[in-house]
Amino acid sequence: MDVYQKLNELGLTLPAPPAKGGMYAPAKRFANNLYYISGCGPVLDAPIKGKLGKEFTTEQGKIYARNCMLNVLAVLEAAIGDLRKVKSAVKILVFVAGTDSFDEQPQVANGASQLLADLFGEPGIPSRSAIGVNALPGNIPVEIEGLFEVDINAAV
Repeated sequence: MDVYQKLNELGLTLPAPPAKGGMYAPAKRFANNLYYISGCGPVLDAPIKGKLGKEFTTEQGKIYARNCMLNVLAVLEAAIGDLRKVKSAVKILVFVAGTDSFDEQPQVANGASQLLADLFGEPGIPSRSAIGVNALPGNIPVEIEGLFEVDINAAV
């Protein structure tokens, strides 16, 4: 199924790519067909500030991880022109800001992994790491970066 049709079926739309927060490339192509996408937060329309285990639950964290991935995909789409060129979600790195006792980073990361699986099927299931951190920029609860394999010659 087409990735854009699947987004529509899920009731989701890609946001505009988030504005850069510093001196970096939001997307970087390398090895001819790989794209690294810099870390994106969960903000789609309103600021989100706080930590998992304090202001937010694991279930809310999963939604924030999904929203981070929507932002990652928006940056990727801006770089490659069409998400139907994606062959594989290779790897994602999920940072979760939580309290000292919060240890459900993998469950939070599932929000992003599930979106990729829903949109791309088996090739969308990435390898991943889910890391607990003390704080993230702007006090956001989740940030995700990704690596994608792209068929740059795909006719879409």
